[in-house]
Amino acid sequence: MINCIAIDDEPLALEIIEFFCETIMFLNLQKTFTNAAEAAKYISTNSIDLLFLDIQMPDISGIEFYKQIQQNTMVIFTTAYSEYAVEGFNLSAIDYLLKPFEQERFKQAADKAQSYYNFLYQTEKNTIQYLYVRSEYSLVKIPFNEILYIETLDDYIKIHQLGKKPVLTLMSMKSINEKLPDTEFIRVHRSYIVPFNRIESVRGKVISMGITEIPIGKSYEEVFFKAYVSKSF
Repeated sequence: MINCIAIDDEPLALEIIEFFCETIMFLNLQKTFTNAAEAAKYISTNSIDLLFLDIQMPDISGIEFYKQIQQNTMVIFTTAYSEYAVEGFNLSAIDYLLKPFEQERFKQAADKAQSYYNFLYQTEKNTIQYLYVRSEYSLVKIPFNEILYIETLDDYIKIHQLGKKPVLTLMSMKSINEKLPDTEFIRVHRSYIVPFNRIESVRGKVISMGITEIPIGKSYEEVFFKAYVSKSF
């Protein structure tokens, strides 16, 4: 499933994109925005795979908006002005939809995004051994095998590392969980994610990780114990 949002200052254009997305099984249109600033705030705390992005907007052009995004996100530009096509493709856009576009043309662009997504993410998910997050205006590389556990603090995520100070990053728990290999990490509580290889013992509903103890949330019990038992044999 490709998580996407659409940004356009014309509500009618967003309604068309929303309708087209509903006809494509692999697209999950999370939200639509007429305001670029609100969209930027949403992107900063959510993992977005694909943007449907209008170029001609009143406050900021789609080109400039996309340049400011701090996560690797695919983009399909939408506009009524063909002269922007070259600049859009220079930004490695997946496609460029010239308004008004038909459903079949939209589907072609979505198929391109799916092909690139499969190549870039699904084939690499099991081979990548590190995580990149933004913290204190820097892009920080964190190897999976150095993560002790992850906890949420309001709008921030705190990543505890082996022999290093924790890293704080503005991200949701859901977003960071999607970036971790599910064979190595598991969410055990609304506030905690732990790596299997750091678990020393489990007693009742408490996970012991050396001097650290992590509670197991009620809604996570069944999935955790099933996975933990399978790892033990």
